[in-house]
Amino acid sequence: MSISKNQLKVITSLSQKKYRQKHNLFIAEGIKVVNELLNSSFEIDTLFATDDFNVAISSDKICRISDKDLQKISSLKTPNKVLGLFKISDEKPLNKTGLTVVLDCVNDPGNLGTIIRLCDWFGVSQLICSKDTVDCYNQKVVQASMGSLKRVSIKYIDLEPYLKETELPTYIADMDGENVYKTKLPNEGILIMGNEANGVSETIKSLIKNKISIPRFGNTKETESLNVATATAILLSEFKRGL
Repeated sequence: MSISKNQLKVITSLSQKKYRQKHNLFIAEGIKVVNELLNSSFEIDTLFATDDFNVAISSDKICRISDKDLQKISSLKTPNKVLGLFKISDEKPLNKTGLTVVLDCVNDPGNLGTIIRLCDWFGVSQLICSKDTVDCYNQKVVQASMGSLKRVSIKYIDLEPYLKETELPTYIADMDGENVYKTKLPNEGILIMGNEANGVSETIKSLIKNKISIPRFGNTKETESLNVATATAILLSEFKRGL
């Protein structure tokens, strides 16, 4: 079976957020990511797979295609047997307890995907994003998250009222903050990570008094900053270290 012109049009359009929202669909590619999502609460719409990809789902959800057709619809340099269209899940209610990561205008899809994986690894079940953070259903985010998308609740909200209302201790990652290795961190709280180039916005900074930093140990001290995903990993490790 070959892909229809209409199917090709829809798949191509899903590279843009407005069409993901219009069709309520997102793309996942490759055996690992697709299998993870098939075994989750995400509902499959259509699976485009080569004959050598075996899966136990209803035959009316599978469109068997050639390697050539998979190449047409794939964004990967080396397509891996399957591309799935999954339905976007309804957002879960806001959880006001536990440890939450908040992202303020994180733009890079790879960074967001990695941070989703980090939340999954460190047992952080909720990730809150500013409305100008990259869409978690962006295809590059989905690939970078490696299936962790199914285990982390992600919400896009206006951060200012949320942070004003929370009763949890709240911390901003900031170069001028207190040394995280000398800071006693709580089991529950909010960790705010900022934009790749500019850090946390001044508006959000003005709301939060607790600022923590990761000290530089290199002799030259010339490294400007850490990648936001790398910094998130180190800080989450410190939050969890005392448990």
